[in-house]
Amino acid sequence: MTTRRIVLLTFDPTHRPWLTDYLPELAALDEDQMPAMADYEKWLGQVQIMPVPVPHDCTDGFLYAYWRRPEAYLDVRIRSGSSSFWAIGDCDAGLERLRRDIQSGAWAERYAGQLDLDTYDAGYRLVVAG
Repeated sequence: MTTRRIVLLTFDPTHRPWLTDYLPELAALDEDQMPAMADYEKWLGQVQIMPVPVPHDCTDGFLYAYWRRPEAYLDVRIRSGSSSFWAIGDCDAGLERLRRDIQSGAWAERYAGQLDLDTYDAGYRLVVAG
């Protein structure tokens, strides 16, 4: 008898990476689109849910890949590759606050605790059932 496994990469919509401090529309988008972690057990039976840490030098380009390089979010080319930025539309005000905080050093001061991390829990989750 073969055991069938289901493996999903998803996002925990209750998680709030620092970028949502500047763009709360991202949190609203996650809440609207992503299932609650408890739903997976309802749908799939017993599951294991594990964090998927994002390395500080991740080059993949998904939404929270630049968690330690905030200036990347100011680059329109980087944002254009993210469906979340397309979905939230106008994010100029939040990005301007981010730009000012980076230039003033306020961003580095506020998030100093993560600047020495090699990986970051941005909310991505691996769900394994079966």
